[in-house]
Amino acid sequence: MPAATRMTKSFSLDREIFKEVQRTKGSGSTSERVNALLRVALEVERKRSLHSQAAAFFKEESSDKAAHDAFHNAAIDALTRDRDDD
Repeated sequence: MPAATRMTKSFSLDREIFKEVQRTKGSGSTSERVNALLRVALEVERKRSLHSQAAAFFKEESSDKAAHDAFHNAAIDALTRDRDDD
């Protein structure tokens, strides 16, 4: 884990969240626990975004099935033609 750089920032936490962070921090500091939780949350958010992007990509692809099929058939025809020319 990279060394922490101290930056003075002010954030507000709900009491319930703060109590849960305090309860679950173990032997580390509150700041270490908050940073660990934020890292996990940011990774979850990143993966969720990637899944959304992938779903949108594949949805668009499947909606143009006729074009995909036409391209596929043209490629097969071209390969067959190339083989016949040899």
